[in-house]
Amino acid sequence: MAAPPDMRADMRGPRVAARALVGLALGALTAGVELFLLVLSALLMAYSLAFSRGQRTVPAVVADAAQAATELERWRLRRFLDEEGAADHGPLKALAYLVLRVPVGLLGGVVLLLIAYGAAAAIRLAVGWWITGDYMDGIPPHWWIVLYTAVAGLVLLFLAVQGLVGVVALEKAVARRCLGPSPLEEYERRIAQLSVTRAQVVDAVDDERRRIERDLHDGVQQRLVALGMLIGRARRAGDGDRAAELLRQAHEESRRALDDLREVAWRVYPAALDGEGLRAALETVAERSQLPVAIGYDVPDRPPHAVETAAYFVVCEAVTNAAKHSGAGRVVVDVAAPPPPPGDAPGGAPGSASGRMIRVRVEDDGAGGADPAGGGLAGLARRVAALDGTFAVHSPPGGPTVISAELPCG
Repeated sequence: MAAPPDMRADMRGPRVAARALVGLALGALTAGVELFLLVLSALLMAYSLAFSRGQRTVPAVVADAAQAATELERWRLRRFLDEEGAADHGPLKALAYLVLRVPVGLLGGVVLLLIAYGAAAAIRLAVGWWITGDYMDGIPPHWWIVLYTAVAGLVLLFLAVQGLVGVVALEKAVARRCLGPSPLEEYERRIAQLSVTRAQVVDAVDDERRRIERDLHDGVQQRLVALGMLIGRARRAGDGDRAAELLRQAHEESRRALDDLREVAWRVYPAALDGEGLRAALETVAERSQLPVAIGYDVPDRPPHAVETAAYFVVCEAVTNAAKHSGAGRVVVDVAAPPPPPGDAPGGAPGSASGRMIRVRVEDDGAGGADPAGGGLAGLARRVAALDGTFAVHSPPGGPTVISAELPCG
């Protein structure tokens, strides 16, 4: 049986702390090796400057060693400190990073040694007081001495732990500053991303228009043509009973045409989304679906209108695909807004949706094999990307199919 979410969160904290300690210990060891590498690199670069007439300032062996050491540090940061660094960096960036991170790594090693020394001193003091009777410095364990020592030890431990937290923050900051993109590169990447997203939005709108036209042409228009033919036949019928039967069929056809028209209008945009919000619109999807659909909704405040619309269409398209193509017997929809980590939502008022992520997850127990490049799913990906969100499809052969999206609210 799986552990409850709160228990998993409680178990995750000690694991993260243990991984961080291991990462800092490895960082201290690699800092010593990298210090030797930097000294050797400085000598080789001085030699290169002196005898290469300025044509080659970074020897190949120095560049390769710096790149290898930087990749090792990136792996350590990613594996133990949950920090993803940029992968594109040249030898000069790698050397600059090593120059800055070596003192940080050595500082982390010093703090770890101080903690180890304090722990050893505390164990030795406790053993001397209550086991061997060999009092350290001849000081007996009076209660006020024990209390004073315990308080002083806890204060020093707190300061040491805060030092480790600071070293972790410095490790991440140095990696982001030295290995991450420059502000100009970040602006250029953002402009390129917005250009692609704008083109994708235009394509998605065109696809939606073509789908509406196809629905009207193949559905409502055919119904209206049949309705006109029935009315014409009724007018030409000489028999009153025959005319009444044709009028009855025309009446039924008009009702079916009206149902088709409502279906098209509902697929274009549900009225419940504007009036009652996302939850009511999703419940309408569940009611109209051919499959049993379980809706889980945990969003304390109403998201922005664009986010509601994107989340609705993700769920609607996923449920429709499950009913038409997957052979599923059940669909589970989960929409949630987990609270952001402290400090990740600047400017957002307490309890507001600003700074949060709306997570949408739709799972069916069908045969799987959904194609993310298909028209419907590709359109959803473009719609989500237009809001700077992420969209993913996991559909191995045999199922289950999981369609997920994360939509920023601020």
